[in-house]
Amino acid sequence: MPSTGVQQFLNELGPGLITGAADDDPSGISTYSVAGASYGYATLWTALLSFPLMAAIQLMCARLGMVTGCGLASVIRTRYSRWVLWFACALVLIANIFNIGADLGGMADAMQMMSGIPAYYWTPFFAVVILILLFWTSYRTMARIFKWLTLVLFAYVITAFLAHPNWAAVLRATFIPHIEWTKEYLAVLVGILGTTISPYLFFWQAAQEVEEERDMGRETLSQRRGATKGELLIARKDVITGMFLSNLIMFFLILTTAATLNVHGQKNIETAKQAAEALRPLAGKGAYWLFTLGIIGTGMLAVPVLAGSCAYALAEAAKLRKASLNLKPRLAPSFYAVIAISILVGLGFDFAGLNAVKMLFWSAILNGLLAPPLVIMVVLLTSDRKVMGDRVNSRAMQVLGWACALLMTVAAVALLITLCQ
Repeated sequence: MPSTGVQQFLNELGPGLITGAADDDPSGISTYSVAGASYGYATLWTALLSFPLMAAIQLMCARLGMVTGCGLASVIRTRYSRWVLWFACALVLIANIFNIGADLGGMADAMQMMSGIPAYYWTPFFAVVILILLFWTSYRTMARIFKWLTLVLFAYVITAFLAHPNWAAVLRATFIPHIEWTKEYLAVLVGILGTTISPYLFFWQAAQEVEEERDMGRETLSQRRGATKGELLIARKDVITGMFLSNLIMFFLILTTAATLNVHGQKNIETAKQAAEALRPLAGKGAYWLFTLGIIGTGMLAVPVLAGSCAYALAEAAKLRKASLNLKPRLAPSFYAVIAISILVGLGFDFAGLNAVKMLFWSAILNGLLAPPLVIMVVLLTSDRKVMGDRVNSRAMQVLGWACALLMTVAAVALLITLCQ
């Protein structure tokens, strides 16, 4: 029986959809909740702005992996000097490991909210569970299971309507940017940009496109190099769909927390429990369950992506041949060692006594500060005919790429200036 258009569309969704789901990780949920609670509807315009920029950068990374047959770090290694390569790897390692700790802490904080058992018991529990699943199953198996938990986040879409927001104010804030020259507002802005356009997603997207080609039997570089117009169109649909869903959740997370927490004067979120209160109009006491499942589901997707992108970056930089989440640990020991070390070092941050929500928020800011140099590298590489041949960026893609680099750089510099005043 032939597949319908909808079935074919769903079958073609892959790395882009998973990347989009992983982007709404606990750090993202926390950052959007802080934005909505602190500034109401004022930051809704960022969802409209970030979508085309995020989609463009992720599509560049997807095309880079498909056309070259290599991951991002491999291409940087062959095109630039060693210091540029290791500088790029250092940026992603720093951002990712802190983000891993933040996400594990967010998951543990959510479980404490439900069980009453202190979070410091849950952080090592989740770290061990993730490692066991990665070592003895596969990331693809994990993605198939936990991506369904992320659907809980769509509860925020429903709640946004049940909360009866001021729709005139919502529309105004969506289409008319509001910016305040304060360190608090700029921190939120950099955090939003950092958690939507994150360095780890660049490395992950390119690496997963290479993995997809390996699954097709294209084991050698010569077999993987190049991509047909049809393959690039499928990747385009996949990436745009994933980024659209990611930004849709972002928009309604900000909207819901603005219409509930901010309206009732709860502008300073200190715990996951406070963020969960935004779901009360929909689920009452069940809001805690929904929020917990959403945090855990996105965390179970995102932590392996964060650790995996560290491993892909270092393996490609060091020219390791066997580096894949599709391989068993005994076949790629160095690759899996990086994953384990990244998660364990990230776990160490959770025992430093930091507030979980603040740690999640500051990990987003760190991503926002470290992303601009990597965005510039991605745009340069995908605009280079020596790398991409005749599959270089279109003029529109170049404009979006440089606009993204400029916006993130200006926001990061503005934040640093206000912090120094």
